[in-house]
Amino acid sequence: MNAVETLMAPERERVRVRGTVQGVGFRPFVYRLALQLSLAGWVLNDAEGVLAEVEGDPRAVEDFVSRLAAEAPPLARVESVERQSREPLGTRGFAIEASRGGQAATAVTPDAATCPDCLAELLDPKDRRHGYAFINCTHCGPRFTITRGVPYDRPLTTMAPFRMCPACDAEYHDPLDRRFHAQPDACPDCGPRLAFLGEDGLPREGDPVALALALVRAGKVVAVKGLGGFHLVCDARNVRAVARLRAAKHREEKPFAVMVANGASLADFARVEGEALRLLESRERPIVLLPKVTGCDERLPGVAPGVSELGAMLPYTPLHWLLFREAARTPADARWTREPQDLVLVMTSANPGGEPLVTGNEEALKRLAGLADAWLVHDREIGARCDDSVVRPTAGGAVFVRRARGYTPRAIRLPRAGPSILAGGGYLKNTVCLTRGNEAFLSPHIGDLDNGASCEALEEAVRHLIDILEVEPEACARDLHPDFFSSRFIAAFAQERGLAVTAVQHHHAHAAAVLAEHGREGPALALSLDGVGLGTDGKAWGGELLRVEGADFRRLGHLGSIRLPGGDRAAREPWRMAASVLHALGRGGEIASRFERPAAPVVAEMLQRGTNCPETTSAGRWFDAAAGLLGLRDVTAFEGQAAMQLEALAASHGPVAACPTLWGIGIDGTLDLLPLAARLAEVKDAAYGASLFHATLVEALTEWVVEAARREGLATVALGGGCFMNAILSRGLEERLRESGLEPLGAREVPAGDGGLALGQAWVSLLENC
Repeated sequence: MNAVETLMAPERERVRVRGTVQGVGFRPFVYRLALQLSLAGWVLNDAEGVLAEVEGDPRAVEDFVSRLAAEAPPLARVESVERQSREPLGTRGFAIEASRGGQAATAVTPDAATCPDCLAELLDPKDRRHGYAFINCTHCGPRFTITRGVPYDRPLTTMAPFRMCPACDAEYHDPLDRRFHAQPDACPDCGPRLAFLGEDGLPREGDPVALALALVRAGKVVAVKGLGGFHLVCDARNVRAVARLRAAKHREEKPFAVMVANGASLADFARVEGEALRLLESRERPIVLLPKVTGCDERLPGVAPGVSELGAMLPYTPLHWLLFREAARTPADARWTREPQDLVLVMTSANPGGEPLVTGNEEALKRLAGLADAWLVHDREIGARCDDSVVRPTAGGAVFVRRARGYTPRAIRLPRAGPSILAGGGYLKNTVCLTRGNEAFLSPHIGDLDNGASCEALEEAVRHLIDILEVEPEACARDLHPDFFSSRFIAAFAQERGLAVTAVQHHHAHAAAVLAEHGREGPALALSLDGVGLGTDGKAWGGELLRVEGADFRRLGHLGSIRLPGGDRAAREPWRMAASVLHALGRGGEIASRFERPAAPVVAEMLQRGTNCPETTSAGRWFDAAAGLLGLRDVTAFEGQAAMQLEALAASHGPVAACPTLWGIGIDGTLDLLPLAARLAEVKDAAYGASLFHATLVEALTEWVVEAARREGLATVALGGGCFMNAILSRGLEERLRESGLEPLGAREVPAGDGGLALGQAWVSLLENC
């Protein structure tokens, strides 16, 4: 360094950092970085994020600014770094100053999986937190699920009852410690504790983790308290234990998710590579849907029958890691965490009867009696109910099936700011949404609103979002269907406060959700394919081609109508949909002989007379019809099962060529799939038929959309609705649309199905109220 460089005049800059930068160790990171670069100044939290001033060598200042985003703490999400020159003050030293008040423009961060440093301490016999089930730091641990209000300080979390011991308090106040201002910080001397309760609900002596694992190994079911609720846990390799859990939950065939120690432990069950492995090991730790390998169902009998994917996740709490450590016979080092382990656990949500997750200890003893043989609990309360997230890895990144733990309440950036909107979502797979400025915040997955407890959970989720975001809604949005509980709740909420309500058509909301997350206002085409949604004509829609622009939409076309013999019952019995298309083909006389169902002659008569056979344009019912025609199943055990099995069968067969004579497009924009149904009715090889259905549907939809794009002069196509959970359909259609010169937009930040409806409703209402 020469004399000129040595004598360079110091510079001072004010730096504003926006994003998720509070409660994630950002200030101590800034503090350490400034000390490392010999910079003077200060850093603090305020309503807009983090604010700092630094003074020193210009090169050091430049290095400081460039490293803020590049080296930010793991849980931070830096959205912008703004800088402004200031007059040098000649100050010395660097300090973390007291936070400044004002309404927060930041948010509580999502829960995060145990970080490598905490895991190492958990497994280190010499560490004071060795074996402690609640170890955490600023880089990991509970956040959203312990928060009762803001600011995010310990008194407003469920850690408030636990007063820190001197050792933890010293860490908490040391800027150079990674537990500086870690609100859940605790240790065995001052923090939450585990307990093991037997079948009678009374505590048992001994190591709670060892007792729980011994019971699981013996084929029993243990209710384990997690971050956002309880899991029901059993040995996934034990066919009797799995069958007993299914019977107790009244969950005959719906797939269970499993937990294993690491990706290597999945080798005998599923393919884990690339994006899938990244998602499994991410700090969000979702359930990841993985392609099964040959022999999976034999090795894990009854866990995920009839589908082509296995839902799997890795440990994300210290308690999970302790269960796997116990199974590994408590080795003295941590090498086992990277090596294949034998233990495979079914980890299913403890939500009996489809109701919300159980969260409280007393509640668990009452509601899970008869399902669980014992309870592994602790004395830290759960502040916010939050289920596991479920994602499917794709070449374009993760696609959500369920968005909850690890991602909630992460903000979704909107194309423009506007008044705060509260949106109530739909009836199935409900979530609610609250906007603040140009951000949208989706609640965790709530579920189907077919019981009182789920309806109460919706109300609870609304209150919690309002509290942690410190914002009062200025307008509301709901589904067009007035009788959903979510619609009635929003109407009452708005009336009490004198707020306007926007009723958003179901398929318009699906399209708007996709456009919102991609930062688009339109005009654009939209293809909304799902099970059902109330149309503006009062009929059941579900296969819609729309033009969307701002808060408005126009229906350009729809799938050909088919009848629902028996109404909603037809959605649960694919053979009825198969009978419906046979009748539409003029082959109603075959119904009674083709389907060995007692009601077959009655259904044929109903279709002939048009009695209790409402029409629908639903794409989901076409999937059911295909499954029924191919003989896959007559009755489903859970929503979407027939479509999932149809997809699995197509995947096992492999691709086939589409037949261009199996569809037609009418001058009124109707896409007719009856020729395809006629072909499937004659197919003897069900796997070939499933593959033909998918291939032909992709080509038919492509032609339909391309023709509309040319007529409307548009090139962007939003793809929304639950049918796009089908990987063969979504991947194939996106590829074909791109090859045709169009720009397909799929759901990425929210589920394509009804779990994303609230975002679309909120976006339409925001545009309408701007």
